[in-house]
Amino acid sequence: MKLRLLDVAVEDLMEGAHYYDAKEAGLGDYFLASLYSDIEKLATFGGIHPLAYPHIHRALSARFPFAIYYSIQGDEVLVRAIIGCRRSPAWIRRHIQP
Repeated sequence: MKLRLLDVAVEDLMEGAHYYDAKEAGLGDYFLASLYSDIEKLATFGGIHPLAYPHIHRALSARFPFAIYYSIQGDEVLVRAIIGCRRSPAWIRRHIQP
């Protein structure tokens, strides 16, 4: 399947990278590399993760407490958001719903 990240998902990634860089120099780069690796796996495994909302799957990152919210549209995995798992469910719902 093809992968496509919405602009809001890219912004979420950058926000997470800035957060981790503030904690320790270079950790933001490791965060980005780890999350991009998790996202790339969706090209093969997209659709196997549980539905968090109607038509929106949630995949957990392997190394960071972040979730990748995505939907399947034809032969494309559409990454809608990448959100820290400590966010409130109400905030997450508002963030990923169109």
